[in-house]
Amino acid sequence: MIVVNEVTKSFGARTLFDNVSAKFNPGNSYGLTGPNGAGKSTFMKILSGEIEPTNRGTITRPPKVGVLKQNQFAYDNERIIDAVIMGNDKLWKTFKERDALCEVPNLTEEQMNRLGELETIIAEEDGYSAEFAASEILRGIGIPDDQHENNMSTLPIDYKFRVLLAQALFAGPDALLLDEPTNHLDLESIHWLEEFLAKYEGILIVISHDRHFLNAVCTHIADIDYDTIIVYPGNYDDMVEHKIQARTTIEAANRDKAKKIAQLQDFVSRFAAGQRSSQVQSRRKEITRLAPQELKRSNIQRPFIRFEQEKPIGREVLKVRGLSKSFDDKVIFKDLNLDISRGDKIAIIGSNGVGKTTLLRCLIGELEPDAGEVKWGDSATWSYYPQDYHSAINPGTTALDWLMQFVKDEGQQFIRGILGRMLFSGDESLKATENLSGGESARLLMARMIMQKNPVLVFDEPTNHLDLEAVSALAEGLSLFPGTVFVVSHDRDLISDVATRILSFTSDGLVDFLGTYEEYLASQKQKQKQLAKKGK
Repeated sequence: MIVVNEVTKSFGARTLFDNVSAKFNPGNSYGLTGPNGAGKSTFMKILSGEIEPTNRGTITRPPKVGVLKQNQFAYDNERIIDAVIMGNDKLWKTFKERDALCEVPNLTEEQMNRLGELETIIAEEDGYSAEFAASEILRGIGIPDDQHENNMSTLPIDYKFRVLLAQALFAGPDALLLDEPTNHLDLESIHWLEEFLAKYEGILIVISHDRHFLNAVCTHIADIDYDTIIVYPGNYDDMVEHKIQARTTIEAANRDKAKKIAQLQDFVSRFAAGQRSSQVQSRRKEITRLAPQELKRSNIQRPFIRFEQEKPIGREVLKVRGLSKSFDDKVIFKDLNLDISRGDKIAIIGSNGVGKTTLLRCLIGELEPDAGEVKWGDSATWSYYPQDYHSAINPGTTALDWLMQFVKDEGQQFIRGILGRMLFSGDESLKATENLSGGESARLLMARMIMQKNPVLVFDEPTNHLDLEAVSALAEGLSLFPGTVFVVSHDRDLISDVATRILSFTSDGLVDFLGTYEEYLASQKQKQKQLAKKGK
């Protein structure tokens, strides 16, 4: 069990959460939710012991806590199997010290004694079977035996993540803390992770902006809001419903109390100077008793995302004929033909590294194809959201001034209005671009897209840095947009809410499916059934 007792965390004058007490029980999976900046990662670091609370609050932890490392490139020079064993820090340090002593030509008696102590520690930590145990985990996460001796640098990003998860699990932790585990994972890998975590029997605490993932994995939600953390039973959707109902109930009760108080005050005003003093006093006590319950302001903010077209374009938006692209000996796509019409909303999906971003960049002319033709319709213009937002937003200016450079005829008041809708209110619009968080940068790029009013929107992984409220607002905005949308994403709710057409990179090539994501999944299941029958 993890027990949090009266914990407070502040940064300067800002309090993230105040006097929090909560219990996290074995066998339960907790989603830690709240908007960007609410303190989710900070609370996770307090749970792991990486940082301390502001006050004297206490955290009681089980003996072994596994923490998912955030830097997938930190172990590039290590063997894959060693990266897993490093999950037991005590054992790994003991191995290194023992190996160093074994290199010494003539050991002193003190060194000999220390070597004996180290061997005892290795035995206590099951170190003699460490490589066997690590290999078993690696096989379980899809990395075959012949790769275990390779360096981490040889793995794609999603498999590096799997190794880091294996590292967190290696020491047999009683609790597992995962901060944004679905970032940089493709849809197939996220599905694998859901099944993997369903078998974990310890305390799971996870931060994610993927609503579908939270609904699939979590038995409870620990929500950071109202300067505290409240634990709700059920998944994310259950929490939202419970939270809305609870606030609605309090607001209704407060309205009823306000009406009764007004009636009582009227009585007091009329008879305060008369002979009904006992009744007046009774009414005054009742007024005190009926004081409305104070409702703290929620820190949840939702941007208002609406994309418009300055003028619609013709029915034929894009025609692609014989498009091919390769890197070295790897074919990304070959002889691709597409006809994109006005109003199509295309989700581009597939494993990491298969070429989704490459396809987008070829379509908008950022990358030259090896062969083929890309022809846009007359007057077709697009707005582009790149996966690497750092390359799109110049440092050394403010959010307001950066957006002002794209102004046509609009004035600063119009731009401030868009920034306000995207949660850059007041002085927030004057924030230096180099100091913007990932979520703020994402919203600023979308503010530019809103302002440009182009009939085609192109997004490459737009949800990576957005909180759940912003992802929901983006899905709503794209669903209502009358123009054409291309979106690369691993967020299943976004794809399900928006897409009317799927371009899927598969082992059989690029599949162009006319229909929703659910219809695409159903067609794939049907295809697998037919192949299974043929196999029999």
